[in-house]
Amino acid sequence: MRQRVNVARSICVGTDILLMDEPFAALDEQTRMVLGEDLSILLARTGKTIVFVTHSLAEAVFLSDRIAVMTARPGKIKTIVDVIEKHPRSPDFMLEPRFSELRNELYAMLRDEIRRTVAAQRDSRANGGVTS
Repeated sequence: MRQRVNVARSICVGTDILLMDEPFAALDEQTRMVLGEDLSILLARTGKTIVFVTHSLAEAVFLSDRIAVMTARPGKIKTIVDVIEKHPRSPDFMLEPRFSELRNELYAMLRDEIRRTVAAQRDSRANGGVTS
């Protein structure tokens, strides 16, 4: 409930752009989904621009009109993926083939980044925390 109030409060502020850095990260999956639906409705009603940071591919596809896929360190924009689906989005969107296609496309783009990061961490531990 506190997260809902925080989201509502931020939307009521008179700015055109909101910055939200993983606002649902500490929530359980069911609450996260419900708040995502609520946010989609608010997006449709207000037309505000939200820069929404998330590590959840499903959350990114469900909430975004455009997804900026980032590289691993140093973080740079690797590509932009458009999600062509009007807000408010129904939970049924997550059952559509296009949702799965977009999520899988994002994962394919990130897979190499993830593997490089894991390998670098493994190498760092093997070298006693020293990186080159």
